[in-house]
Amino acid sequence: MATKKKKKTTDEMRESAHQIWLAGLGALSVAEEEGTKLFKRLVKEGQSFEKRGKQRLESMQGKVEDRVDDVRDKAESTLDRLGSSFDENVAATLKRLGVPSRHEIQRLTKRVEELTAKVDALRPKSAPRTRAK
Repeated sequence: MATKKKKKTTDEMRESAHQIWLAGLGALSVAEEEGTKLFKRLVKEGQSFEKRGKQRLESMQGKVEDRVDDVRDKAESTLDRLGSSFDENVAATLKRLGVPSRHEIQRLTKRVEELTAKVDALRPKSAPRTRAK
């Protein structure tokens, strides 16, 4: 009878181990199936999120470009005004110091060239000088 009891206990243990094994396989199968579903769902959500992000970025890009253009235009305008003001102040300072302007120097240079040409035309043409030995 003890042998029969041992056999029954062994059979029950085998059956229990087999059921545990089957439960593990079932869990693996369910995890694989649910994992695949979850993975596909996550990919779909990621694609949707990426698409919304790109749309937001594209809509913001136009606004950012417009803002950059506005800032650049204002900066250029300010620099032009500052440059003009600086040029005017320098010219006024040079004039007060008695420094002739570029235009005045050009006019004087042209006049000197004209007078030099007239002096050269009035100079008598003489024979070339010979050197004394």
